[in-house]
Amino acid sequence: MASQDWFEKDFYKILGVAKDVSDAELKKVYRKLARKFHPDSNPDDPKAEAKFKEISEAFSVLSDKEQRKEYDAVRAMGGGARFTGGAGGPGAGAGFPGGFPGAGGAGGAGFEDVFANLFGGGGARGGFGGFGPQRGADLTMNTTVDFIDSIHGATLRLRLSDVGEPTSVKVPAGVQDGQKIKLRGKGQPSPNGGEPGDLLISVKVKPHPVFVRDGNNLRVNVPVTFAEAVLGATIQVPTLGGEPVKLKVAPGTPNGRVLRVKGKGVQSAKGAGDLLATVDIAVPSHVSEKASKALEEFAALLPDEDPRQDLLNKAGLL
Repeated sequence: MASQDWFEKDFYKILGVAKDVSDAELKKVYRKLARKFHPDSNPDDPKAEAKFKEISEAFSVLSDKEQRKEYDAVRAMGGGARFTGGAGGPGAGAGFPGGFPGAGGAGGAGFEDVFANLFGGGGARGGFGGFGPQRGADLTMNTTVDFIDSIHGATLRLRLSDVGEPTSVKVPAGVQDGQKIKLRGKGQPSPNGGEPGDLLISVKVKPHPVFVRDGNNLRVNVPVTFAEAVLGATIQVPTLGGEPVKLKVAPGTPNGRVLRVKGKGVQSAKGAGDLLATVDIAVPSHVSEKASKALEEFAALLPDEDPRQDLLNKAGLL
């Protein structure tokens, strides 16, 4: 919403930029000025503080496409061009730009109605009242967290701008890749005494070399030897950030079977997820002559069954 003091303030002049300045150049100029006049760089300097607020207000308006368009319209309206209404009409010589249908004339839209449309109903009556403090613009930024911090939570120290001290940001336990964290009041300051905007932080979670998140569960592939899969065994399975747990592999466990460890997944307000361990039978790449002979003897003792017969039957090949 427009502010009545936009008539007097030349935000382009305050920032020292042209009216057709690009967004990138506008941001570059603002950062340079903000760094120069920031209160942290000029302690106990009221002039620098006032200048900082002035350039922040100017940037807040000009960096917002809708506000900039509205500001340009308001400034053009107060640019000093005169118009005359009907003979003896109240708009004659008022010092406002012409071009309004029926301005100052009987039965026309008039100057007051034009301002009512522009300012959302405030109009020219009562000294352009009704324009309360304007909320500052929201800001966005990205940050990357380690996988374990996304699961257990962490507190990060982030620098939110080129000036000022780093801010502590709490990453909640269980935050997911792409999730946004909102920090209230950490966005752009208000240009006229209103509350500041918010800061929205988009979280990128680094992949883990072992674990993969699946909702509130954690998945891990666990290598198992051929003998362990056939005869059964008790194996150790890693957990995220904790001690390994013992897991029983039943005799005859096939490749790809999922073994579940309760409560070792993602902790959340609704409870804890599970650790899902997928059996991955490891086939040795080098086998000694003695082992090969023993394996041949073992195969000869197995039932004469084709493990692919059912597959071929379903495919219609037999």
